[in-house]
Amino acid sequence: MRLEYFQMLDAIVELTDESIRTRATVPQESTVFEGHFPGHPLMPGVLLIETMAQTCGTMVMAANGYERLPLLVGVKDAKLRQFIPPGTEIHGFGHLEHNGSGYAVVKAELKVDGKRVSNAQLTYTLIKWPEADLRDFMVDHIASLRKRGSEDAA
Repeated sequence: MRLEYFQMLDAIVELTDESIRTRATVPQESTVFEGHFPGHPLMPGVLLIETMAQTCGTMVMAANGYERLPLLVGVKDAKLRQFIPPGTEIHGFGHLEHNGSGYAVVKAELKVDGKRVSNAQLTYTLIKWPEADLRDFMVDHIASLRKRGSEDAA
């Protein structure tokens, strides 16, 4: 994870058109922790939601052949069940519930040591890529995350 750059995923462990598994480790050091909270650093809840959004947004891109950019437009029934300190390994999971008519709906969850720590229903609108360079960057970035996930499995 690189919190300051909103790069929330370290590896894609498994990716299909209907499901995804990711892995990320909360960094030991981050400027984010200077204010959240001094002397007692915790991963901000909004960044846990962002981690779920990036996990499932990646799945939505793959399900649409990387032809559309998913933008998060809704978070429903979000639950943050546990405080997450630095150094914690988080596993992300997503399942595609709906994909069509210009939007996608997913069920997302994060687990630590097999225990659910957060979950939500997320909604994305699907737009044309504003620039081909952005699409190319995202495709390359996802490929590198998948490579890291396959190296972990080996």
